Amino acid sequence: MSLRPAALLAVILAGAGLALTGCTPIVSLDPAAQANDPGCAEISVRLPDTVAGEQKRETDAQATGAWGDPAVVLLRCGVPPIGPTTKPCVTVNGIDWVLMTDPAAKSIVYQTFGRTPATEVIIDHVHGVSDSSVLPEFASAIATIKQTQKCLDTLDTGTSGATPSPSPSK
Repeated sequence: MSLRPAALLAVILAGAGLALTGCTPIVSLDPAAQANDPGCAEISVRLPDTVAGEQKRETDAQATGAWGDPAVVLLRCGVPPIGPTTKPCVTVNGIDWVLMTDPAAKSIVYQTFGRTPATEVIIDHVHGVSDSSVLPEFASAIATIKQTQKCLDTLDTGTSGATPSPSPSK
């Protein structure tokens, strides 16, 4: 069975229409102040294709990443590094992350600690994405940036309370 040219053209146009409707728009983000740092280029080329089961999307800003439709995970490299802080710090696969927002917020922001350039990750909790399914995915990319300080929890510092503090890494 062969298709006539008009029928073939109709099939091709229908397929092209379906392909175009399946495209997701580019995620618009603002680049961080130090997005042009060579370290951000090292991170950018190593970003995973999927995070928490969500596919990577195209973004319109240097040194950024987005995953999911709608985007449920965002990444920006080149944010100003933070110094000593009393905010909670967690180490995931060798990367120190500081929780920058209220843990009950709908969108949670984590920032790397002790690495310049610093990277932030924003996780949308409204759509059921968990921190533990996101942060490990970025370890190999972020590990390309040398860590100069390490977060310590209160057990390491000998202090009481839940105040992490930095120390130079060895």
